[in-house]
Amino acid sequence: MLSSLAAVLFDGFAYGMLLFLLSVGLSVTLGMMNFVNLAHCSFAMIGGYATVTLANRFGWPFLATLPMAFVTAALVSILLERILFRRLYRASDLDQCLLTIGLVFISIAGFAWFYTTEQQSTRLPAFLQGSVQAGNLSLAAYRIFLIVVSLAITAALILLLEKTRFGAQVRAAVDNQRMARGLGIDVDRTFMITFAIGGGLAGLGGALSIQVVGLDTSFALTFLVYVLIVVSVGGLGSIGGSFAAAAVLGISDMAGKYYFPWLGAFLIYLVMVALLMWRPVGLFGRR
Repeated sequence: MLSSLAAVLFDGFAYGMLLFLLSVGLSVTLGMMNFVNLAHCSFAMIGGYATVTLANRFGWPFLATLPMAFVTAALVSILLERILFRRLYRASDLDQCLLTIGLVFISIAGFAWFYTTEQQSTRLPAFLQGSVQAGNLSLAAYRIFLIVVSLAITAALILLLEKTRFGAQVRAAVDNQRMARGLGIDVDRTFMITFAIGGGLAGLGGALSIQVVGLDTSFALTFLVYVLIVVSVGGLGSIGGSFAAAAVLGISDMAGKYYFPWLGAFLIYLVMVALLMWRPVGLFGRR
């Protein structure tokens, strides 16, 4: 009983860390920049297909494709931010939603054209295959790797946004653009970098998700719901909130499928409703 509970907690936490990687970029752009980017999971799909292309067609090692997944998604984020998104910073939420959901369907059609709608896969290095024995538990090596990467990114993001000059510039630019420009802050450049970081993290999450949940052209819509749940439960603009929400929801989802199969994936929505009734602004939300 205890070993099965520990296995569920471990697998659920690993799944939660995957949700965190996919959602933390949206938490930053939506919470700190007030931009509703429903195309966020399209950037995750870009990173995933970049990894598939480099690994399967060009023979790159899996680990070498991960930085390129981040960079590719970040560059596409910069391009879209410069051409489209910046024109809608002051627009209504509805305008932002309509534009970005349109980009989702464009990305789905584009990847279906070039890659078909089949599930994609890549080969992992030997040390990420199999499992690691910890007492009576058998822990998947790849899930351990996923947890370690997520924890490292969480620490790096908190340091970047809370302890550096750049983080202070982002918060100042969001609170009062006119004052920030008067202080010499390049607001346009700050927003561009913030979008690049958010999109790049989504791309990295998409690459890492291939071995856990798979990758196909419906990814951008399928996981958009989960990403929005994590962001809303965690609280807008809160890295710690997104981390906590992703962990709770990941464990809840895994426990529901294991202990209450008749509920299926519905338990995650029950947990979301309960948490938002308790904390309407999210676990760590301030507004």
